[in-house]
Amino acid sequence: MRIGYTLMTEQAGPKALVAHAARAERAGFDFEVMSDHYFPWLDEQGHAPYAWSVLGAVAQVTDRVELMTYVTCPTMRYHPAVVAQKAATVQLLSDDRFTLGLGAGENLNEHVVGRGWPPVNVRHELLREAVEIISLLFDGGYVNYAGDHFRVDSAKLWDLPARRVPIAVAVSGSRSVQTFAPLADAMVATEPNAELCRDWDVFQGRTARKIGQVPVCWDPSEDEAVKRAHDQFRWFAGGWKVNSELPGPAGFAGATQFVRPSDVAEQIPCGPDVGPIAEAVREFAEAGFTDLALVQIGGENQEEFLEFAESDLLPALR
Repeated sequence: MRIGYTLMTEQAGPKALVAHAARAERAGFDFEVMSDHYFPWLDEQGHAPYAWSVLGAVAQVTDRVELMTYVTCPTMRYHPAVVAQKAATVQLLSDDRFTLGLGAGENLNEHVVGRGWPPVNVRHELLREAVEIISLLFDGGYVNYAGDHFRVDSAKLWDLPARRVPIAVAVSGSRSVQTFAPLADAMVATEPNAELCRDWDVFQGRTARKIGQVPVCWDPSEDEAVKRAHDQFRWFAGGWKVNSELPGPAGFAGATQFVRPSDVAEQIPCGPDVGPIAEAVREFAEAGFTDLALVQIGGENQEEFLEFAESDLLPALR
């Protein structure tokens, strides 16, 4: 399993994220993923810079690590033709180190353009058409497209990388796996679900990359780690079916007002020890994931975590 690092735009500003990216590469992480948000989940997190500008800078301060959006919604804030252009540009800037991670999005980020929030079946229809459009543009040449939700009029990527940008799509169940496995290169999921991994390979017709993500809260003090995880990551307890629907940080604050620190600690490894983190990683490995990105909770706590990762965590996991 390849171990990655998450550049979480909800908890750090743009300059800090660029510095974290360079340090994470030196620490020995295999790849780096970046969230693409307009809002943080909670006010306590306090940030939401534009991911694509940050990715351009990160491409210039790193040399080895693969870069990836985890994940971009290409259906409301962004038109898929523009997402294809951005992805091709980052691939060129990073010398072919970029993977485009796509997903159906969250109301939290997409409501800002004032188009309402469609039901999940419509969101998947939108995502399917978006993936088709992006793939056609990656093929090169002029593209015209007339779907149920999107139209493209004579679009072309003028700066197209020699290496086609791989596409990864976030899935949560069998229906989305059946829809997107034939269209994408890799799977994204946030739970160690072995059935998703098996089904993805079946519908893609080969053993493919499966990229997961797990939050951790490393701190010399377990009590401080639990406190910080509860303060900034209690939204995680809702699960994606809930988290995709709420419209803003105030909604997440209200929905999680009765989540206790102990509830968060049951879901997220907290404290100074390698063991609980390794156990969380093992669950994804046994489920069939090939790649796993760690999220260290707390924008101000990245440097000490990266020191721990370099000296203790990554050697232990490997």
